This record gives sequence, structure tokens and C-alpha cells, in this order.
Amino acid sequence: MSQTTPTAPRYDDLRALLINCSLTKDSTQSHTGVLLESLGAIMSGAGVEVDTLYAMDHPIAPGVQPDMRDDFPDDAWPDLWPRVERADILVIGTPLWLGEESSVCRRVVERLYAMSGELNDQGQSVFYGRAGGAIITGNEDGVKHTAMSLLFALSHLGYTIPPQADAGWIGEIGPGPSFGDEQEGDQPVGFDSDFTAHNSTIMAWNLMHTAAMLRRAGGLPTYGNDRQAWSDGERFGYVAPTRSIPSS
Repeated sequence: MSQTTPTAPRYDDLRALLINCSLTKDSTQSHTGVLLESLGAIMSGAGVEVDTLYAMDHPIAPGVQPDMRDDFPDDAWPDLWPRVERADILVIGTPLWLGEESSVCRRVVERLYAMSGELNDQGQSVFYGRAGGAIITGNEDGVKHTAMSLLFALSHLGYTIPPQADAGWIGEIGPGPSFGDEQEGDQPVGFDSDFTAHNSTIMAWNLMHTAAMLRRAGGLPTYGNDRQAWSDGERFGYVAPTRSIPSS
């Protein structure tokens, strides 16, 4: 009995933003960028409008305010924010340094946090109704640890994190070739990793599926997370604790 290949769904109404937080000045030399390109190709093939932002190309100031130009006149974040705001899917890509995300990546997360006071039309965090994921590359331990940190940050801000919303590649511990480096007489480093290919593919489709479901549903229901209603006194069924523990 032959098994027919299912028809791939189309997501022509979705937009994705891939933020590459590599530290190298030249974006063409970013190993993280190579893996992000593979992820973006899957999404583009499904009809998603994919926007790629190379963070090092922009002077993103440190800080946790939406606009830091009073202290850093060239702060690029206010001009970059519309690209984040319009995206149904956000993927943050970072290399590993000392087992953690790059300094540029942490700065991007801080500026995302700066926008957490912004609300959508339903009185929720502006990040509600969107899907988030993470891509990690490096030559040292920390892929899952860093993905955990980034996915928690995105979830805390309001992004919906689908199942298996992270993927990564890690080479031999210590100095050596990185993902996408050319090798004489062989395919580029990491391209033969079925684990990375498998995870990044699942990640791409789960992000698209989730973002599409959120769009069709009009985002998340407002009951229980309407900030203005809470400020006006609505408590959504909250019951204050009545039992205390006596001091010993």
C-alpha cells in the first residue's frame, strides 16, 4: 500500500524576522547566519515573508527603555522596532561564547524587554499572538542552556513558544571549524548533521503552524490578561491567600 506525500501548507499571510546576533562585523562571515538562512529558506518556501536583521549592522544602544537616544544619540532601536512589531514569528540566532549567548544577543533581548510595556489593541502585551524561537551555533557547550534562556525571555515577554522551537549545531570542543566552514574535499562543516537538519526543520514548521493558529484565532483570549481591566479592578477569579504560617 503506497503512502502519499502530504501537501505542504502555505503561510503566505505570515511574516518572520530572523535576528542574527553574531559578533563578526561582516555578516557574510557569520556561521550562525548560515544556519538561519537554512531556516529562512524553509519558511520562504512555505510563502512566509522573511526579513533578516544583522544586529551588528546597527548601533543598538544598551538599556531597557524603548528609546535611548537621550543618552545614545545614534540608538538604532526605535527605527528597528517596526520590523519586530510587524513579525508574526521572531527567531533569535546567536553564537556561543563562554557557554552563553553573545553580548549583542543580550542587548537585543534587553531592548525587546524595553517594549514590554507596549500593548496591543486588546490590552495585552504587544508580543501576544506571536511565535518565537532560537538558533544557536558554536564550538563549546551551551546550546540547550542558551536556548532555554532565550526561549524563557521570549515567553516572559509574551511570545508563544511552540514545541521544539530551538535548533543548534555544536562542533568539537575548542578551537576549530565552525558551522558552514568549507573543508577541502568534503561538504561544509555541519551540513551532514542530521540532528541539526531535523531539529531546524521541525522548528521552522512548528513556528509557522503556531503563528498561523494564533492569527486565525485572533491571538490569545483577553480574559485573564487584560492589563487595563486589571488596573480598573477586575481580578479574573483571583483569590487572595488567607492562610499564613506562624513565625517560629
